[in-house]
Amino acid sequence: QVQLHESGGGLVQPGGSLRLSCVASTRTFTELYMAWFRQAPGEEREFVAATNWNRDITSIRDSVEGRFTISRDNAKNTVYLEMNRLAPKDTAVYYCAAKYGTYATDYGSYTYWGQGTQVTVSS
Repeated sequence: QVQLHESGGGLVQPGGSLRLSCVASTRTFTELYMAWFRQAPGEEREFVAATNWNRDITSIRDSVEGRFTISRDNAKNTVYLEMNRLAPKDTAVYYCAAKYGTYATDYGSYTYWGQGTQVTVSS
């Protein structure tokens, strides 16, 4: 079993920054594809970013490209989402996700999920 735990969410003013962290409890972290998703009120869960845990291959959705960065620290079993120049449209619950096998960007393909962390961008 893989357990994921997100942290770092909170309330931030427009233009501000937050860094989300996700710690994975697993002995096979190098075999996992890791991703971030978010779900805004009344919206479907959407892909934000993903990374190949052992090869440093990353993907990020167009709407946050240039503002968000996904990274990881393999020694700490941790994946990060650095969010800069935040806007109210970024308000959502952000979820960490993981899967074995192959790369994917759809939430239905991911097996393991964190509990989510709320990010609210408001003045």
